[in-house]
Amino acid sequence: MGNGFCGWYFKCQSKEQVLAVIPAWHGENGNRCCSIQLLTEDGAWNVPFPSGAFCLKQEDPLYLTIGENLFCEKGFLLNIHRQDLTVTGTVEFGPLAPPRYHFMGPFRWIPGLECRHEVVSMIHRVRGKVTINGRVYDFPRGAGYWEGDRGRSFPREYVWTQCCFPGGSLMLAAADVPLGPGRLLGTVGILFWRGREYRLATYLGAKVESLGKGTIRVRQGRDVLTATLLEGRERSLRAPAKGAMSRTVGESLACRARYLFQRDGETVFALESDQASFEYEFPF
Repeated sequence: MGNGFCGWYFKCQSKEQVLAVIPAWHGENGNRCCSIQLLTEDGAWNVPFPSGAFCLKQEDPLYLTIGENLFCEKGFLLNIHRQDLTVTGTVEFGPLAPPRYHFMGPFRWIPGLECRHEVVSMIHRVRGKVTINGRVYDFPRGAGYWEGDRGRSFPREYVWTQCCFPGGSLMLAAADVPLGPGRLLGTVGILFWRGREYRLATYLGAKVESLGKGTIRVRQGRDVLTATLLEGRERSLRAPAKGAMSRTVGESLACRARYLFQRDGETVFALESDQASFEYEFPF
């Protein structure tokens, strides 16, 4: 692995609690290291590791260890003991539910992209417990979501939101993407609902119709998907910039949000949840 980064985002959600775990590798100018970030409704932690602690035995299906921590398609195991942080626990995954085809579609083949995104599972069962500094995060019958990123840098400006709910899951993102001498405001959104996949994407003709004041609205022909951040508590996460984890972004892991999907003006799906996640670097 040269300069750049690769990371995986595991979200576990129950009726009462939400936890995100983000193992990653990153390097710049020959300086390589890895990390595990943890995010809850109440806090965020970044745990750095030396490069030798990172061992990616296989990528598809994933089998990754960072020190005594394991991440794979069956779940993850955490065992972190630092002066100010103790994390232990195991979470098991049920069968994964990947999108019907790659999240980025044909855009995944564009050379020179600063970031490539992949959704591994839109929703799956999670079961287990994680203890962070004595507080237990319990997922007896929870829902999980799994995605990954790789490249050099996160987009300069972007919006991302995700939520699991009974019967499905939703993810929507928009980003300012450099393409050659110009830039493109690209978007991809997937709604899993009642056994169907609804997808809106730039490569399918979707356009960001409005963005601001906590709302993103995407239109694709007769379909319109709207996501609105109603109330959130932002926590700081480290993000890559030219390989180094030198950027700070804000994520509300468990916030109140509203989602609406319409077709021909008729409501297909509507949800208001206090377990939604929002991450944004656009000036809302």
